[in-house]
Amino acid sequence: MRATKGAARNKAKKRLFQKVEGFVGGRRRLLKTAKETLLRAGMFAFRDRRAKKRDFRRLFITRLSAAAEMRGLRYSRFIYGLRLSGIGLDRKSLSDLAVFDAETFDAITDRVRAELDKADEALRARQKTA
Repeated sequence: MRATKGAARNKAKKRLFQKVEGFVGGRRRLLKTAKETLLRAGMFAFRDRRAKKRDFRRLFITRLSAAAEMRGLRYSRFIYGLRLSGIGLDRKSLSDLAVFDAETFDAITDRVRAELDKADEALRARQKTA
């Protein structure tokens, strides 16, 4: 007697069609097209999970740049000053502070500016001796 795969195949198709619910036209109704569309959607999802991280980092840097320039610092100098002053906040946290808590960001900027001034003085002293 020949065994068929009917029940398992129907279950697999049902799972597939549940995943493509909300797609339009044949992408929702036709088995082959639904499979292809689902595969492609998975590829886009994989790619865009990584792209999302890049996009948000760009947003944080843009926000920080604008906030630092409003306080008279360039972005690169601000980041360098953060490193000098030992402030270990990442760009996401700093950008949130710049947007939602200006007083704290001002305090951080003042500390960064003080460290930058110290570093500039040390550099001038080294240049005079050389």
